[in-house]
Amino acid sequence: MTERILLTPGPLTTSPETKAAMLVDHGSWDEDFRSLTARIRQRLLAAAGGSRSHTVVPLQGSGTYAVEAAIGTFVPRQGKILVLQNGAYGKRMARVVEALGRRMTTVAVPETRPISPVQVASALNADPDITHIGMVHCETGTGLLNPVDEIAAVVRDQGRRMIVDAISTFGALPLDIGHWPADAVVGSANKGLESVPGFVFAFSTPEALTAAAGNSASLSLDLADQWRYMEETGQWRFTPPTHTVAALDRALDQLEAEGGIPVRHRRYRDNMATLLAGVRALGFETLLPDHLQAPVILTVLTPGDPAFSFQDLYALMKQRGFILYPGKTTDAASFRIGCIGAITPAVMERAVAALDASLRDLGMRDRAPATPLEPVA
Repeated sequence: MTERILLTPGPLTTSPETKAAMLVDHGSWDEDFRSLTARIRQRLLAAAGGSRSHTVVPLQGSGTYAVEAAIGTFVPRQGKILVLQNGAYGKRMARVVEALGRRMTTVAVPETRPISPVQVASALNADPDITHIGMVHCETGTGLLNPVDEIAAVVRDQGRRMIVDAISTFGALPLDIGHWPADAVVGSANKGLESVPGFVFAFSTPEALTAAAGNSASLSLDLADQWRYMEETGQWRFTPPTHTVAALDRALDQLEAEGGIPVRHRRYRDNMATLLAGVRALGFETLLPDHLQAPVILTVLTPGDPAFSFQDLYALMKQRGFILYPGKTTDAASFRIGCIGAITPAVMERAVAALDASLRDLGMRDRAPATPLEPVA
């Protein structure tokens, strides 16, 4: 089968070396695998800038598993969380809180606007019962980057704690978790780290994890218990995703060889710049202004031309070796194109050329959106 390029925000295109790492079987209780787990934990901490102050707790599952585990572990059963919403993943976080039965309030703004630190400060001043703030760093539903550093300063001044969904940004953007008053910053292997799905993790401090013992109503998603057991035994509590762990170790080799997260970030910015220039040259309009756009995924407004069909476009791009992100998570009619993974600006140029050819196959002439958006401040 011809290799396909995934223009999605994860799972994403991985290197042959990362794929090859999964060809070896590992015993979950074997000393070599225990050493592999320990090495990955140290490497993740080093990448996060938290080696001295923090620890990292691996967990099986998808990014949402990590978010649910973090909220269930760190928000006390009688606590209250302020969830910041400006897109699909902030809304999903609120659903997680509801399912866990924790008290909640929200700050919600339109999906094309970042969360305002002023709004966060106002909400915290108005409600002393709030113990935690939950937020998404990059709203992958649109590609919008929220001002986590500015919000973190507000949260620190108020003496509250944060839970940050950095699933789409860890590995893709330089982060220093030690600067945030966060009980948990969660990430995933299959995003900016360019590995495969099945492995997520939460950065925290030993003090926060110790204090959180007994909060979780879930056995499998109890990060405090997972951390305690790993510290005592070096083992996972339950069957680990052994092949995924091995793939991440190999992916971290490649991250270091590339020059670390700052260099990868530059490649992703170049990918996004190439993609943006290309789709605009084809006559498309994008949902977000450039200053709000994270170099992760681009949301393109659906053209008003009656010849346009996303399903047909998806099929034509697939024939040309590119997988788009099906479905939309925005209020506006749109589709998304990712620019992270083991790809380069040259690959993005090929993707734009394939998009142009596919649109010609559809017989499209007008790529302008059916309903232009109002300007975003």
